[in-house]
Amino acid sequence: MSTDVAATIAAKAAIAAKAVANLTTEQKNLVLQSMANQIRQAKATILAANKDEVATAQANGTSAAMLDRLTLNDERIEAMAKAIEQIIALPDPVGQSRHIEQRPNGINIEKRRIALGVICMIYEARPNVTADAGALCFKSGNAVILRCGREAIQTSLAIAAAMGKALREHQLPDEVISIVPNPDRDLMLALLKQDDHIDLVIPRGGEGLIRFVTEHSRIPVIQHYKGVCHLYVDQSANLTMALELLLNGKVQRPGVCNALEGLLVNKHIAADFLPLAAAALSEHHVVVHACKDSIGYFSQAQAIADDEFGQEYLAPEIAIRVVDDVDAAIAHIDRFGSQHTEVICTEDGANAERFIRRVDSAVVMHNASSRFSDGGELGLGAEIGISTSKLHAYGPMGLEALTTEKYVVTGRGQTRN
Repeated sequence: MSTDVAATIAAKAAIAAKAVANLTTEQKNLVLQSMANQIRQAKATILAANKDEVATAQANGTSAAMLDRLTLNDERIEAMAKAIEQIIALPDPVGQSRHIEQRPNGINIEKRRIALGVICMIYEARPNVTADAGALCFKSGNAVILRCGREAIQTSLAIAAAMGKALREHQLPDEVISIVPNPDRDLMLALLKQDDHIDLVIPRGGEGLIRFVTEHSRIPVIQHYKGVCHLYVDQSANLTMALELLLNGKVQRPGVCNALEGLLVNKHIAADFLPLAAAALSEHHVVVHACKDSIGYFSQAQAIADDEFGQEYLAPEIAIRVVDDVDAAIAHIDRFGSQHTEVICTEDGANAERFIRRVDSAVVMHNASSRFSDGGELGLGAEIGISTSKLHAYGPMGLEALTTEKYVVTGRGQTRN
């Protein structure tokens, strides 16, 4: 039964994708504005569904990080609508072309950007993904199948219903943005086998979900297992700046994947910086896991062994280590990082460039908060996900990452000898 349902969902989405692929940019933008308007109009319905799901999640002992992602309010719904309007303002990648060359025989070769086709989003307690993914996939000329976890299914259904109303206003099929109404795992497994119709799977959630999807999918999967982001405070760092980067990265929203999970401090400035960090982290009730060279600066830190780094806390917790130099910081990141986002705070241009060139991460920052590792903050509009694998995207994924290129060859009747 699950296989039949999944096959029907995927086949209908593939048909709908052809309708989207033929729309002009102007047509797509009109539909997107309708989606933003409909989400605003459906605010009461969305919030009512969300209130019930948040209450259920609290009763079930759901973690603070997941509750934060699940919870909506007036401001977050307005942010959803504005994110769609930001997507309207972005250039449409579909149809963009670049000339490669004219061959000696006179044929012209170009590459033209096209939609992928059908994208399957699999996510947990993240109702905002429903709006972001629907809008991004639509603007990039794709159909999308949304499979939400049971924690947020009713909220997501309400959001998808609002977007579906906008599609119908413009005589487009509901299957352009289809949401799987049943969060049954067998149905998800069946969807992952629909490689005849689905072109890409993007899971967003915990490491367990992403590994499960990757293991069972016949379809290419964008992977982002976890976000273990570090701040390295170099010997020449401006300590006031470093403290601001630490607090913004760890405290502002600790339950997201671009929050800091590790602090690396050059040994030559440890005695100056760690007391400042200790006072600030204590004020914000951050639990500290400290190495043997840093634990003495903290009144209530927990000792951490060398092989215990690399945890994704998603909470007001951080691991701290004193390192010899920038190379030692890079070596630590190579071992314990997750290829998400890494930050160096330094006034030494050579050390900054060394860090940027050698750190293997989707986003590397110099004197900027890890919290900027986000599609909107990087100018991509709402992001559909963050890839820490290198095929076919790396880092926050916006519109262009949801497209590919085809060759267009133009001649005047040339034939090959």
